Amino acid sequence: MSTAAPSDEPLAPHGPLPAGGTVRPMTRWGTPVMHRPQQQVTTYDDALRALAADMVATMYAADGVGLAACQVGEDVAMFVFDCPDDDGRRTVGVVCNPVLTLPEGRDRHLDEGDEGCLSLPGAFVECARPDFATVTGSGLDGEPVSFSGTGLLARCLQHETDHTQGTVFGDRLPTKLRKKLQKAHEKAAESYPAGWPAS
Repeated sequence: MSTAAPSDEPLAPHGPLPAGGTVRPMTRWGTPVMHRPQQQVTTYDDALRALAADMVATMYAADGVGLAACQVGEDVAMFVFDCPDDDGRRTVGVVCNPVLTLPEGRDRHLDEGDEGCLSLPGAFVECARPDFATVTGSGLDGEPVSFSGTGLLARCLQHETDHTQGTVFGDRLPTKLRKKLQKAHEKAAESYPAGWPAS
């Protein structure tokens, strides 16, 4: 998910993000791996940690607040994030095999804010989503993790979990807004050449 995060010290309830990764090219919408459910993580090893580190490096290089493994071309149900909530407090984390829980009934309130995706860079449109979300799953050592948030963090948790299920946020838009999104992306395309943000 795209939008730069503030620079204050983040909350890391399940530990810091892995460091030392290599920036990879961003996989774009239309690539098959982006549009199918990702393989569940069953092995928690150095290779998984290295992938997460590459994802973190790529997310920061692209000025994003979240990134799923499919966005660097890997068929793995995992995402990383560094994202602020409604109060501007950043939270960082890694989630493997995420499960999303959203409010229901009277507790469900929609946020009509803008949304963008690093795999369709340079474009933002309104996308209604619940204004609170919780994601549970596993960390890089297989330990249980849980993250909840409001505002942009709620949107990010939903957006990245969608990626692990083969859904891009354009799939949630009416035709008119999807066309608007595509036009905005095409207008900005020169700023995001093939190989971005690695190149």
